[in-house]
Amino acid sequence: MEKRKKLPIGIDSFEKIRRDHFFYVDKTKLIEQLLEQWGEANLFTRPRRFGKSLNMSMLRYFFEIGTDPSLFDGLYIAEKKELCEEYMGKYPVVSISLKGVNAENFADACSFLIKIINAEARRLQFLEDSDRLNKSDKQVFQKLLDFGMDQSTLIYSIRELSELLEKHYGEKVIILIDEYDVPLAKANERGYYQEMVLLIRNLFENALKTNDSLKFAVLTGCLRVAKESIFTGLNNFKVYAITDVDFDEYFGFTDAEIRDMLHAYALDAHYETVKEWYDGYRFGKVDVYCPWDVINYCDSHISDPNLPPKNYWANTSGNEVIRHFIESVKEEKKLTRMELEQLVNGGVVQKEISQELTYKELYDSMDNIWSTLFMTGYLTQRGEPNGNRYNLVIPNREIRNIITDHILKLFKDDVEKDGEMVGRFCDALLDGKPHLVEQLFTAYMKKTISVRDTFVRRPTKENFYHGILLGILSFKAGWLVSSNREAGDGFSDIMISIYDSDVGIIIEVKYAEDGDLEAECKKAIDQIEIKNYEEAFLDADVRKILKYGIACNRKQCRVILAEE
Repeated sequence: MEKRKKLPIGIDSFEKIRRDHFFYVDKTKLIEQLLEQWGEANLFTRPRRFGKSLNMSMLRYFFEIGTDPSLFDGLYIAEKKELCEEYMGKYPVVSISLKGVNAENFADACSFLIKIINAEARRLQFLEDSDRLNKSDKQVFQKLLDFGMDQSTLIYSIRELSELLEKHYGEKVIILIDEYDVPLAKANERGYYQEMVLLIRNLFENALKTNDSLKFAVLTGCLRVAKESIFTGLNNFKVYAITDVDFDEYFGFTDAEIRDMLHAYALDAHYETVKEWYDGYRFGKVDVYCPWDVINYCDSHISDPNLPPKNYWANTSGNEVIRHFIESVKEEKKLTRMELEQLVNGGVVQKEISQELTYKELYDSMDNIWSTLFMTGYLTQRGEPNGNRYNLVIPNREIRNIITDHILKLFKDDVEKDGEMVGRFCDALLDGKPHLVEQLFTAYMKKTISVRDTFVRRPTKENFYHGILLGILSFKAGWLVSSNREAGDGFSDIMISIYDSDVGIIIEVKYAEDGDLEAECKKAIDQIEIKNYEEAFLDADVRKILKYGIACNRKQCRVILAEE
């Protein structure tokens, strides 16, 4: 029996994955298509964590002189003998990634860029001993190794590396620039955007426009930044965005690839869960899953198949786009708020999308924010677009959870400012006044977005309404609030212990799918009784126990207090 391959968590080196026998989803057909659809400068835009860096590493190891052809054994491209004979291992390559340029100010950003160029120059340090380079060539190369290079050297660095490589090998050079737009994103967040735009524009113009040593270039990024701001005068530039059919299946995992992967790790029974949580993205005409999520899910569930699914994508970087969106919804007209409700409940919103924004424009208007959400993977497309108008949806449960978590956070911030309402709500709970609890909770819900469990194929528990309650209760001084605490023969939704008091409160939350709030409240009370949740309080010598059943449907609720 063949040994199960390791999963490549956080590994984006093609060589390491292939040499150390990690699981690899074959995307080498991208090489064939890239060569067939020749472009001197090619930009692929995809959301983060969709395999951009691994594909760039794969391109480097295919084209670079001195590569090991055995890395491609058994893969699609190895079957294309003539293509491999003509292109594999035949070109010098300059390969850099700008994903680490995360600086607080422009000076530090320049230092980070210099370090990246230094590292690539060290990788190519054999040029120091080249008998095809003259003394002045080698002086130029020494400056590219210098930690203190000036900005003019930095601007010409990629072009000069390619010129030196061409002179050494007698072959035109392939340039690979991964995550080209990260420095722009960070500069925009931290207030030095214009300086960074000028630097990146000059760097790229020298590398891609006026460079006679260039064979072709490939760039990747999250956004398609407007050509006039970065790629000035690059008439040779081809952009492959998430709406384009070309290369649509090479970033992300297809359904067939997911089935094969789950089968390889004996997780076939998890297919529906993985589809519900991590599928739903539409690139061109292909539906794809997020690779980062699925690899992490498989890794987590090999040893413990019963673990619940979770959000992996949210932890990979900030969610600045969602924060801007939710805050804008708060300030916008009622229509935008309704559109957000429609999205989180599985509906469609039609919007005109612009894919050529600058980072400076991303949050200038609600229209731009819709476009940004689409390009960064928080929304995806359904059906056929009408010109630039797209039918937008939330792709899957994971992204829906990320958005609703931000809605809850914003709601919680509002609740914190309203101490009087918190006090009245908690007093009503403590005094055993279910009708007042119902009235106040309904008023709270009208301030936030209605989230229903009809979004997915298999409804889950009433997490959103549970979260609203926790957000209110967390601000009550002297109350110890526990969520999903083990009690009796199960886990209660919410249990409240009150400091220096012999009163305990148990709350069970239900979502009334059919709108029968009364029936769901009674089910909640029955569950408290049947599961014997009060046992935890009795063991702590708490004798007065208030048991509430709360049922919700959209922005309506019903509250019942169990009879003592």
